[in-house]
Amino acid sequence: MNIDLDQVKLLLEMVGETDISELTIEVDEERITIKKGGASIAGPGQVIHTTHVSDHMPTAAAKSNSAAPAPAPASQAAANTPAADNTDLTPITSPMVGTFYRSPSPSAPKFVEVGDKVSIGQTVCIIEAMKLMNDLPSEIAGKIVKICAENGSTVEYGQQLFLVDTKG
Repeated sequence: MNIDLDQVKLLLEMVGETDISELTIEVDEERITIKKGGASIAGPGQVIHTTHVSDHMPTAAAKSNSAAPAPAPASQAAANTPAADNTDLTPITSPMVGTFYRSPSPSAPKFVEVGDKVSIGQTVCIIEAMKLMNDLPSEIAGKIVKICAENGSTVEYGQQLFLVDTKG
């Protein structure tokens, strides 16, 4: 898909004139997402491990096509950002917009807990996007210090999901 700037401008105007808060267009491996209040473009080269939707996922997975929830209050957003003393911590961030799950099914154990050591390539969570379950492997090794996202919540592209102490 060749991204035509005139078409993008037209899409921006159309989204701006409607109640739509987010519009994603995906063709082959290219995707453009237009959001009111911010925009992101995800292109080819992102590595996403996918598996098919499990019948055992919680009911929140079935609701993923509903309207996006309201943005988090400022106090909650502040809680999701590391404090000044967390400068040695490395975040694991979301590679896409979707629903965050800490385990493969409601009855299964969570992939990681605070205090667990993770290795490179180890699955730390699942992000459901467009009814596909995407395993998120860790790109760093270390100790999980903080889990920044709620199980079953919607996460944004680039949002911190975990904080990892690479020295631990």
